[in-house]
Amino acid sequence: MKLIKEIVYDGKNIYSHKKCIRADVDLEGYCEIPSKDIPNFNDTLVKMLPELNKHRCGIDEDNGFVTRLKEGTYLAHICEHITIAIQNILGIDVAYGKAREIKDDLYYMIIQYEYKNMALGAMYLAIDLINSLIEQKPINFEERLEFLKQTMSQEMMGPSTKAICDAARKRKLPVLKLGDGGMYQIGYGKQGRVIAAALGDSTRCIGADIACDKMLTKQLLKAQFIPVAIGEKVFNTIDLLQKADDVGYPVVLKPQFGNKGKGVILNITDQKSLLKAYKAINDDYKDIIIEKYVKGEDYRVCVVNNKVIAAAKRLPPFVIGDGTTNIKDLIRNLNSDPRRGEKHEKPLTKVKMDECLISCIRKQGFNISSIPVKGERVFLRENANLSTGGISIDCTDEICEENIKLCIRVAKTIGLDICGIDICTENISEPISGKGIIVEVNAAPGIRMHHYPTFGKERDVAGAIVDMMYEGNPKSIPVISVTGTNGKTTTTRLISHVISLMGYSVGMTTTSGVVINGEYIDTGDDTGPKSAKSVLLNKDVDVAVLETARGGIVRNGLAYDVADVGIITNITEDHLGIDNIDTMEQLAFAKALVAEAVKEEGYAVINVDDIWSVKVLDRIRDKKKILFSMNRDNQYIRENAMEGNPVVYAFDGTIYVENNNKKYAVCMIKDIPITKNGNLKYNIYNCLAACSALVGINLDYAIIAKGLTTFFSDEKSNPGRFNEYDINGTKVILDYGHNIDGYTCVLDALKGMPHNRLIGVIGVPGDRSDDSIQRLGALSARFLDKIYIKEDLDKRGRREGEVADILLKGVLEYKSEKDIHVILDEVVALDNALSDSIPGDVIVVFFEEFERLINYIKDKSEEVVDLIELENVVHM
Repeated sequence: MKLIKEIVYDGKNIYSHKKCIRADVDLEGYCEIPSKDIPNFNDTLVKMLPELNKHRCGIDEDNGFVTRLKEGTYLAHICEHITIAIQNILGIDVAYGKAREIKDDLYYMIIQYEYKNMALGAMYLAIDLINSLIEQKPINFEERLEFLKQTMSQEMMGPSTKAICDAARKRKLPVLKLGDGGMYQIGYGKQGRVIAAALGDSTRCIGADIACDKMLTKQLLKAQFIPVAIGEKVFNTIDLLQKADDVGYPVVLKPQFGNKGKGVILNITDQKSLLKAYKAINDDYKDIIIEKYVKGEDYRVCVVNNKVIAAAKRLPPFVIGDGTTNIKDLIRNLNSDPRRGEKHEKPLTKVKMDECLISCIRKQGFNISSIPVKGERVFLRENANLSTGGISIDCTDEICEENIKLCIRVAKTIGLDICGIDICTENISEPISGKGIIVEVNAAPGIRMHHYPTFGKERDVAGAIVDMMYEGNPKSIPVISVTGTNGKTTTTRLISHVISLMGYSVGMTTTSGVVINGEYIDTGDDTGPKSAKSVLLNKDVDVAVLETARGGIVRNGLAYDVADVGIITNITEDHLGIDNIDTMEQLAFAKALVAEAVKEEGYAVINVDDIWSVKVLDRIRDKKKILFSMNRDNQYIRENAMEGNPVVYAFDGTIYVENNNKKYAVCMIKDIPITKNGNLKYNIYNCLAACSALVGINLDYAIIAKGLTTFFSDEKSNPGRFNEYDINGTKVILDYGHNIDGYTCVLDALKGMPHNRLIGVIGVPGDRSDDSIQRLGALSARFLDKIYIKEDLDKRGRREGEVADILLKGVLEYKSEKDIHVILDEVVALDNALSDSIPGDVIVVFFEEFERLINYIKDKSEEVVDLIELENVVHM
């Protein structure tokens, strides 16, 4: 088995609404050899991976997959299950997968994943395992499994980050990962908030810097008469001994800049121990503080937005003797608790047997082989940090009012909106004044202890953080996604135009670029997830309107989680034979994703005059729908309206909305400039689609009407979409029609408009099928009096002249050679068409490069103006 290629989908995609990998593999001659016919394959595989016994497989019964193995199944199917099983072994709850034939030995697999790099590694291991079983060669399976575990630990969210992201999702807020580090954005656009663990983007950098400096923190708190331990910074051994005498034993040594209890040595009782401790940490830390050791319990109080959200008592990890088991085995038993993980992936962390542990138990009179008596408690660490194995007991309901007020004062003094305050006192239910101290203040505090206390009630600190970031009103921006074969760009621009009239900053992606609040930040075909993500991450955006093209959907999935409105303008023949989309059924299936991926309270907008769009309705039965049509009596329109759902339709020259059994006239079609007095039927459909989307986000009908009637077919409002130019009496129309249906709409409209001759400059992208290209040529010949055949600069895999030859073949079905010219450059073709034209002619150019043609037309118009002025001078 050999891997050919892989695609990683990190969001909803055409295979699953979950993250998944598509992998194409070559079975190298094993496409018809079942597993039962490969010597020792099944037994060895199940022995190595007993996790496979839990897979129910397609027959949905216990040991279902193993049953399939015994009956004989095929390698791609087996590889998919092995990859999932490896992830399961590592504690990842994934189950979805499938394998399908492409052709002969070529198969593709779909495999659900949670962590990309680990999942890819699991798939590579699965392929190698299969090959090793076939070849009956050994494989270092356990070693590679351990490597995958390490890979996963680097990819996993920390517990605080995960808790905050989970809290955001509970509030229906989307979450985007930023880069390869630990930063995430919650919400889109202007409502985006960035977190790094429990550090929010509203957290003041200066406050975080102060908290990192334990000496400065102590000084600022002391200045506010907040109790802290007596302490000073030490610079050398002599200074250390002098300040220890000044402070008085027992003392504590700690780094001035540190976290997670690293480098902290507690309860140093004499000079000899002090010098040893100083030597131990002096190599690792340049700045060291000595403090008076204060005896008491270790508490952590979490303050969010000047409110105490949670308090916990922390205990160092310990074991309790049973009179027969040594400390080493007691630790192993402790670490076998399923709540303990290697790092932060679980509520508790395993205790490491290291020098710190040895030192700690030695102080208690033990070594690793000692057998404590029954009931004897042996502490394994001097600090109570969860990261080193400590446990927590919730005491939020016990903290007294005086201590609550004190903690709020601490947070304000340091300047942190989120902080963890370490307190040493005998009892948190009594004021610490005179009895305890503030030990430290932590920016980005770990909140695992509050969400998963070992004992006591869970506290939703993460929820409080999210609510604070959104000032109690967590919400994201509206997202409108537009797909379909034709009309996507016009519909997207029209929606954006209407919304912008209300003063909102719209982020828009189209085939012409990315636009933020009316300004292009990129030009080109920006209809994929990368461009969409640029809008979703942009902090100036109030509303995102995204043109979502087939290619991006198929190759990369969606950039967003769910939209407020998902629109399908129409589904007609185009791009077939590309990206393994060969049939109209497959094309409709792909585009349906946009209608499926809408919020529970959002809307799918469907053109029910289009037969393939109607077929999508079965896929979205559980979604709220706004249907649009040119026929108010359309069956689907009437059924949706009867159910009290919104519908939009054209009737008697007017666009109507029916909603909640009431009918509203939005505006007359003749007043909408892009319909050309109702002659451009396809633009009426685009208006219906846009109107439906705007109804879906509860826009006022008067605003919708104003937007529809102030949107024009010009290079400012809708560049490249039926843009008209007059050059010395000849009308030139630029349009981006690039498929049979797009050509039909434009040519049919031109036939109904005044003209002398209809002249066309025609071309089509090279990735269309030969049959489609030839049919488009024949279609053009039926409508046009004279034809100039050109080619795109981007050949899309074709040789020069190849597309033109196929077009010519189609044109010749209806036109003689005298009415046909083959000029491959579209600007030169237009120039020739204009030279041959007479006033009253209409030239339509189905273009590739809009800017080149616009520049040519402007130059040509200036030439005409210059000639007219010259003639006027001559005749004076």
